[in-house]
Amino acid sequence: MKDNSYAVRTEKLTRTFGSFTAVDAIDLAVHRGEIFGFLGANGAGKTTAIRMLCGLLTPSGGEGWVDGLPVTTSAEKIKKRIGYMSQKFSLYNDLRVIENLEFYGGVYGLGNQDIRTRSRELLARLGLLDYTRSMTSDLPLGFKQRLALGCSVLHQPGILFLDEPTSGVDPIARRQFWDLIYELADGGTTVFVTTHYMDEAEYCSRVSIMVNGRIEAMGAPDSLKRDHDVQDMQQLFLSLAAQ
Repeated sequence: MKDNSYAVRTEKLTRTFGSFTAVDAIDLAVHRGEIFGFLGANGAGKTTAIRMLCGLLTPSGGEGWVDGLPVTTSAEKIKKRIGYMSQKFSLYNDLRVIENLEFYGGVYGLGNQDIRTRSRELLARLGLLDYTRSMTSDLPLGFKQRLALGCSVLHQPGILFLDEPTSGVDPIARRQFWDLIYELADGGTTVFVTTHYMDEAEYCSRVSIMVNGRIEAMGAPDSLKRDHDVQDMQQLFLSLAAQ
């Protein structure tokens, strides 16, 4: 049932590929302004679920709502209301940093003045002002991820989907990236994030853990650790994934 009090909600959301069930009847309810961690091993179904929620993949069954809109019938409207940063960078390496922002601003239908103003603000927040005219291909990986985040929030979406945004970068860069996520959440943005780093799960308001397409646990990190009598999220994840 549609409920506008939630940023993201699903009921029995399912996706199959032939005889294989990638996402198996999952139920979610993500509050507005929440940092929600979507955890699971490779192949658990996280990316498939996110692609359905972003309007990029049609569900095989069940329903999902993003910003109150059903994913089965409002995919194009949903795409305009969200920000999405995929596992693989969608940046254009042959463009300069500012040119990537200008390009995505145009894609999202922003006017030239809005693009200039928001790009300048984002470059400052992302620590990229000194790289404005740099070729994107020359940026270190951590800086590319900052730029990819900037491109995904340039149109000021209320809901942001991040699919393993810190994969492959060093711990310092990961911590800096999460500082930026906190800033967005403090400003009211709902952040739906997948990660393989269990220490990052501690930064989330709540998390869910997917195993073989199903959600096996969901709640605040401290509550989950207490309920499962484990010391950290790594222990909890391994105990569930081994079942």
